[in-house]
Amino acid sequence: MDTVRAGNKGYSAEMLVVTFNHVKKTVHDGSKIKILLSFGQHGRELITSELALSLLYILTEKRKIAGVDLSSFEKILEHLVIKVVPIENFNGRKRVEAGEICDRRNGRGVDLNRNWSVDWGKKEKDYNPFEEDPGTAPFSEPEAQIMQELSKSFKPHIWVNVHSGMEALFMPYDHKNTTPDGAPSHLMRSVLENVNHRNFQDSCLVGSGGGAVGYLAHGTTTDYLYDIAKVPMPFTFEIYGDEKASTDDCFKMFNPVDKITFDRVINKWCMAFLILFEEGLRTLPDDQVVSQGALDNWVPMGGEILERNMDQKSGGENGKLEGLDLGMQELKTYFRLFMLSTFLLMFMFCSRISKNRSRDSGNI
Repeated sequence: MDTVRAGNKGYSAEMLVVTFNHVKKTVHDGSKIKILLSFGQHGRELITSELALSLLYILTEKRKIAGVDLSSFEKILEHLVIKVVPIENFNGRKRVEAGEICDRRNGRGVDLNRNWSVDWGKKEKDYNPFEEDPGTAPFSEPEAQIMQELSKSFKPHIWVNVHSGMEALFMPYDHKNTTPDGAPSHLMRSVLENVNHRNFQDSCLVGSGGGAVGYLAHGTTTDYLYDIAKVPMPFTFEIYGDEKASTDDCFKMFNPVDKITFDRVINKWCMAFLILFEEGLRTLPDDQVVSQGALDNWVPMGGEILERNMDQKSGGENGKLEGLDLGMQELKTYFRLFMLSTFLLMFMFCSRISKNRSRDSGNI
């Protein structure tokens, strides 16, 4: 478990990152599928963090889901490395627990799912500044900075951002009502449709967030992860919503209020994640599952305050190596540009000499 703290302009945030990795000598870490799951991005969606806790219990203590035998999933877990962020928006969660039941923002009033850089800051006609404040700039918030650096260093093959408010399985895009083109999009949709069919009897909405949810969202996590971070399969799961609840009762709109419904939601969506793991392992092309560096060493960067609290060795040396690697990449780029410029100059010079010689020959 990593505890990560970051901050800027007098505001700080803390995040816990739990890593689950079956240590099996027969499976090399470089060949494993890496999965990153984020819960609790919006403070009022408390049920999402309860799901994270239950899923971790199942993974680590092999608890059963409503009597389902999970032994068949053991082999699948050997091929996965899973990072779980149980509460991405800890400061927002504290505001909700203090009585601001309807608040989805972080500790200084920013919607973390509008603070990413793809189509950041665009406002629709129904824009609500209380609900959707995107911040002063992309990644102005420490929580978004931590998650961005985690995505860069861990390089997941599958990412799921978990919310509540309805029941749906979404893929990019959120900022427009279409899905991406090409084979990767078809693979994502295939995975979601299989999860929907196997676990929900085709009852969940499936498609792009912008096309299915009824409004466009700009600066979201999922769109950044697909367009910029190049995660092969970034998803948004909406795990619960009470359509009959009054708009004045935010807690009931986003969270089950009785034990029977609570248990049903938890069991159903824990099973959905296990099926997702299986579908991802089966569907991802082999050429996308390659070694991308150490799995246990990642150092978020940026912000005035940054700490890493764990019982393992410090990641400072890895941060230096990462910086050195980036520097070498920049030097290679500059060298290529220099060689190209030199070639063009030589070509122009030779062309001018050739023209002068032809002119001199004509004069003779």
